[in-house]
Amino acid sequence: MRALAALLLCAVGAATAHTRYEGLCDASAAVALDARHFVVADDEHNRLTVYRRGEAKSVGGVDLDKFLKADKEADLEGAAQVGSRIYWIASHARNSAGKVREDRQRFFATEIRGATVEPVGQPYTALLADLLTAPTLAPLKLSDATQRAAEAEGGFNIEGLAAAPDGSLLIGLRNPIPQGRALVIPLLNPAELVAAKSPARFGSVIRLDLGGRGVRSIERVGNGYLIAAGPPADAGTFALFRWSGKATDVPTPVKAELGTLRPEALFAWPDGQVTLLSDDGGVMVGKKACKDADKGKRAFRALDIKP
Repeated sequence: MRALAALLLCAVGAATAHTRYEGLCDASAAVALDARHFVVADDEHNRLTVYRRGEAKSVGGVDLDKFLKADKEADLEGAAQVGSRIYWIASHARNSAGKVREDRQRFFATEIRGATVEPVGQPYTALLADLLTAPTLAPLKLSDATQRAAEAEGGFNIEGLAAAPDGSLLIGLRNPIPQGRALVIPLLNPAELVAAKSPARFGSVIRLDLGGRGVRSIERVGNGYLIAAGPPADAGTFALFRWSGKATDVPTPVKAELGTLRPEALFAWPDGQVTLLSDDGGVMVGKKACKDADKGKRAFRALDIKP
């Protein structure tokens, strides 16, 4: 694992060139479908978009409005692959005005079908309720956090999802960050949720020192995890960390020249390379923010890490 961590350190430090992908701005979660294609969620739309590696224009996509039964955007924020299945998670957060958004309470799965994906099972909408009643999570007092806006101090906001070796998942929280520690919550039975067989079961919460930041994205890479960390609100710095996956181990910073990149999604390719995707919804395109610009002018940046 030390060798892989060293490779990542060198790779991130050396990578400087961005790739530009067109059609959406708010890249929020992604998974490699094969050696050439990846699928991206956009937290502003209920659609998964497929790109070919290194090519600006999308090559496919899947609309999710009917499947998710969501009237507004579900605020998709995290993805994790287990075999041929990809699990996706929404923020489960209130909006910026502090209003409850039931459309954001979604956990669901897709199956990889060649160079695209297909929804399977049914969306699970009770994950937030399960979190609030789980005995193992009672010390967190999440009921207080869920009463606040997503980016407010002490608010509640899910942004990361990663697969564990046993098929369980790790849910990474952007907010809250109690005592300056990011929260990671093990979800033990994801397959049962999308099959409507049982409520969610959780392991004990893991608290990580990410320099006062929360989890923006988390991905299993090799024998451990790579974490993109960022502020709970818009103001603040982003950083990368390597973590063993053991609750008692402290994450180690990864030297990275991120510049203006806002990494909210990262994923590993079959060849071991890692790609960071930037949420560029707030980047100005002329006189408008990217997410408000004409569709033909929308784009997000990607940074490839080459070991």
